[in-house]
Amino acid sequence: MKQKANELLRQEIPVHTAAPDQGLSRDQVEERIRGGWINHAPVSAARSKADIILANTLTFFNCIFVILAVWLMMAGSSVKNLMFLVVVICNTVIGICQELRAKRAVDELNLVAQKTVRAVRDGALWSVPQEELVRDDIVVLSAGDQICADGQVCQGQLQVNEALVTGEADAIVKNPGDPLLSGSFVVAGTGRARLTGVGRDAYVSRLAKEAKADPRAAKSEMMRSLDRLIRVIGFLLIPIGALLFYQQYRALQLGMRTATESTVAALVGMIPEGLYFLTSIALAASSLKLARQKVLVQDMNCIETLARVDVLCVDKTGTITENRMEVENVLPLTEDPPEFLESLMTALYADPPDNDTARAIREAFPGESDWECTARIPFSSAYKWCGGVFGDRGAFVAGAPEWILGDRFCEIQEQTEDLYARGYRVLAVARYGGAPEPGALAPDQVTPLALIVLSNRIRPEAPDTFRYFEEQGVTIKVISGDHPAAVSEIARRAGIVGAENWVDARELTDDGALEAAAENATVFGRVTPEQKRKLVQALKRRGHTVARTGDGVNDVLAMKDADCGIAMASGAHAASQVAKIVLLDSDFGAMPSIVGEGRRVINNIQRAATLFLVKNIFSLALSLLTLLTNWPYPIVPVHLSVISALTIGVPSFFLAMEPNYERVSGRFLTGVMRRAFPGGLTNVFVVLAAQAFMVAFQIPQEQISTVCAAILAFVGLLVLYQVCKPFDRFRRIIWASMAVCLVSCFTLLGEFFTLEAGSAQTGLVMATLLIMTPSVFTAVRWLFDRGDELYRKLRERKNAHADL
Repeated sequence: MKQKANELLRQEIPVHTAAPDQGLSRDQVEERIRGGWINHAPVSAARSKADIILANTLTFFNCIFVILAVWLMMAGSSVKNLMFLVVVICNTVIGICQELRAKRAVDELNLVAQKTVRAVRDGALWSVPQEELVRDDIVVLSAGDQICADGQVCQGQLQVNEALVTGEADAIVKNPGDPLLSGSFVVAGTGRARLTGVGRDAYVSRLAKEAKADPRAAKSEMMRSLDRLIRVIGFLLIPIGALLFYQQYRALQLGMRTATESTVAALVGMIPEGLYFLTSIALAASSLKLARQKVLVQDMNCIETLARVDVLCVDKTGTITENRMEVENVLPLTEDPPEFLESLMTALYADPPDNDTARAIREAFPGESDWECTARIPFSSAYKWCGGVFGDRGAFVAGAPEWILGDRFCEIQEQTEDLYARGYRVLAVARYGGAPEPGALAPDQVTPLALIVLSNRIRPEAPDTFRYFEEQGVTIKVISGDHPAAVSEIARRAGIVGAENWVDARELTDDGALEAAAENATVFGRVTPEQKRKLVQALKRRGHTVARTGDGVNDVLAMKDADCGIAMASGAHAASQVAKIVLLDSDFGAMPSIVGEGRRVINNIQRAATLFLVKNIFSLALSLLTLLTNWPYPIVPVHLSVISALTIGVPSFFLAMEPNYERVSGRFLTGVMRRAFPGGLTNVFVVLAAQAFMVAFQIPQEQISTVCAAILAFVGLLVLYQVCKPFDRFRRIIWASMAVCLVSCFTLLGEFFTLEAGSAQTGLVMATLLIMTPSVFTAVRWLFDRGDELYRKLRERKNAHADL
């Protein structure tokens, strides 16, 4: 906190240009920390404890409830009519406790997942948390690193992708003196940079501040739907409440207390007091459960996305197979002695390895070479090779055979295709006659020297994981930079359905071909990072909800554009930073439980939302009809509180714990409203019938309120019965318990809840209405089912005409 306060009260400190191999001294670092020149991000998605408490307490509807409670007390109403405050307090307390528990668990995981940056200080390399870097620090960057503050290259050469911050997809070469933007990431090369803009001065911090100004940008479809619902209800509350009170008090002359109780009952009924809280609690509980499985949820909204995923795009290395690769064989293509090839490979891969392939080759050729490298071209997924120039010995390159030899690949095609068919990764090592530059090589300048054969084992958990997704209706797409035949064989061994349907991405020369392949093929090989991104975009345009796993810098753009990016913590820093979910154990076998948890949470929220909205639909419709009919509003707050608790609050809490792993589809609010309308309209029709009986037979208002309460309770049980289907033992217990509790309230506790028994005539009216209620409910549901069927046929006919 002290450091963040220092950043707000910055002191002017002269810029210090430290030597790249020396960096800042300890005293200079401390001076910058005291002066506020530290890399604290001013905008953070994580909420403090105070934020959580305030967000759950000072809500719009909580304020409305307090105002309504004060109004009831001023009108002299019974304290029993304030029971809705108990629900509000319970919701608030439970919400705060659950979110604080989830925050603690996620904060602990963030500490585990926190990435450090290599910084040069006092002439030595130190691993420093990125939030502890200061202005003028010298940092070491290599492939896979995300740049966490603005800077300037001071040594070496880097290829940087700025797509995450500027939208420019092509890698940009950065030489000494060139600027670096925070939020971009290194795709190739190694170098040192001096930090020039940290904390709030960094480019990415300014972008984050702008993004925070648009609260809609960070919300899921479900949360946006709930926000819209709350805005609409909030807009209607005041005018409807004012008109209803005027009608009850002035037009019907019911007196201040009765008019106030009727108006408050109508307004409380229109407010989904527990729905938003239940949603927040369920999402927080889900993130807590995933945290215990070493899964870091960086964006709470992605839990809903997981529930809707129907396409999962995976990489081969690190997902289907283990990260660790091994050199299986070296196949010479010339008569050069083995010592020459060994010296070449040792020299070519002399730098610290920045990817799994380089690491495996470095382990296979661990010695020292006396070859002096005068120029080095780092590996890039865009052109799939690396190279070096070694003085008089000439230039050499190593990479994907098809990219190294170009149209001369046919010379070694027979040898490589046999290896690809067995699932191996193959690199070609070649002498290059010219000066190699990043990009395409001139085939006539290439002299093949050897083939390097590499392998990595399939993860033991992969076959079971892919079998689960097949059973759940999730389509798997394997998108890799390796040769498609090799990827296809690995996918087949892992049990991926359709693995034989592979495509070489080099043949997808236009967007139309790529769009068609995205839908029809299963395995994609020789894919560039930009093509990975386009494949994800194509699948999304086809209406799919796409999740993308990855661990490398070449996966970053695709993960960013996917509906949900999932990174392995053992992979590149940039991949973890852009992902919405990070697997801290890098265990792909955790994916079924992650997707299942998303489905369970969202399905249960939808189920609970149906119960909540039945009451809201009824209260809104009855309030409007009451204004038109000039009848008194028949519900009182105490009745509504107990019925809501036993038909909505308590059962929804228990049902939220239920397993429910069906894939979520359709729009949240549309689906929930569709399931809630039959119950809400049934309430309206039968309550209106009860009021008609009141007028016809001169039944007292207090007794008809009891009749209406019984109708609401019965319809609530009917809706709960539908929501509980298919029944199991647990759901039978829930439904039966709620039914027993409601019957007890009307019989044993009737006097406490002001539920008057009334005359024999009133009892006969109640019995008649309760008997007809199931028929009305069934009829309304039948009408909605027929409407759904008609709408579906009209859409099919429209689509058929569109195809013609």
